[in-house]
Amino acid sequence: MRARDEDPDSGPASPLTVLLVGDPLAPVGPDALGGAEQILSLLDEALVASGHRSIVIAPDGSVCRGRLVATPLPRAPRDDAALRRASLWHRATITRALRDHAIDVVHLHGADFERHLPGAGPPVLVTLHRPATFYAPSVFRLERPATFLHGVSASQTAELPEDAFLLPPIVGGVALDRAAVRAHKQGFALALGRVCPEKGYHLALAAAARARVGLLLAGGVYPSVAHERYFREAIAPRLGGGAWFLGPIGGARKRRLLAGARCLLVPSLVAEASSLVAMEALASGTPVIAFRRGALPEMVEHGATGFLVDDVEEMADAIRAAESIDPLACRRAAEERFAAGRMTRAYVETYARVIRAARCASRITARIDPRGRAAGE
Repeated sequence: MRARDEDPDSGPASPLTVLLVGDPLAPVGPDALGGAEQILSLLDEALVASGHRSIVIAPDGSVCRGRLVATPLPRAPRDDAALRRASLWHRATITRALRDHAIDVVHLHGADFERHLPGAGPPVLVTLHRPATFYAPSVFRLERPATFLHGVSASQTAELPEDAFLLPPIVGGVALDRAAVRAHKQGFALALGRVCPEKGYHLALAAAARARVGLLLAGGVYPSVAHERYFREAIAPRLGGGAWFLGPIGGARKRRLLAGARCLLVPSLVAEASSLVAMEALASGTPVIAFRRGALPEMVEHGATGFLVDDVEEMADAIRAAESIDPLACRRAAEERFAAGRMTRAYVETYARVIRAARCASRITARIDPRGRAAGE
């Protein structure tokens, strides 16, 4: 890591060079399917806008403001063999980037980040975007020095191993200026995200049918055997009669639907670490109806910005009651808690923190001779 003219106890005095590394199987960009990929995109934009240097390693099809170093995106099916191949590409690309650029900090966002964790070098920050149960215990006992992990919500952090050294969680954020707010809603409910078994969209369809309210389901079906089977067996038979599948959406169309929906449904069957789409809905003045799991109770104020429910029947009741929620209260909550600027500032401060910590550790190590004695003893 290059030296800088700065107080070791202060933030960076000159622009940082940050290597942002996405998941090997998930392209990044403002309209990416996954929340982790959208967070990386917001960070990339903010770093460039603030005068820092952003280098992004992500699969083909990614869009970024900084320098994109694309890796091949395997063809379907996206199984474990495809992940192994993609991870090897990612690891080799990271190695080249560390050789060719003076990187200050590496920021990993991938779900299986340990497969392409670089060897010794600059400090590494790992953002744990997934539910706590999705991570193997080994990721919390990494031998690589100057490697720092953190979560994205209080509930997720509480579920991680007690002996794991974790930095404080950084809650996600959304670009508030891109969200349209509509005071008068249309009649449909909306479900939005990656269509896979743990997201529970079949329950959203059941709840909307019970409430006699139309439902628009928008999102992509990941090209894996399990996800395609879920869509074919659990989603497709429930379409029609007031329920429509729109496929992946983004840009202005996504913003219009979020602003116009009477509510957003988040029927996840796992303890979500966070929910970027819930933040986007609140920023659009749209109440969120979610199962009482994971970080959703931290995000939704029951009766004020949406409803927390425990089953399909309660979700149906909440869909009917969604008109009682003030859209402006939802927007105010997003402004106070989920602004992208707050999130990106927290990340830049964390970059400075891990750089300082890595330097301090390096200085201490330099003072120890090979027999484990401090210099001068």
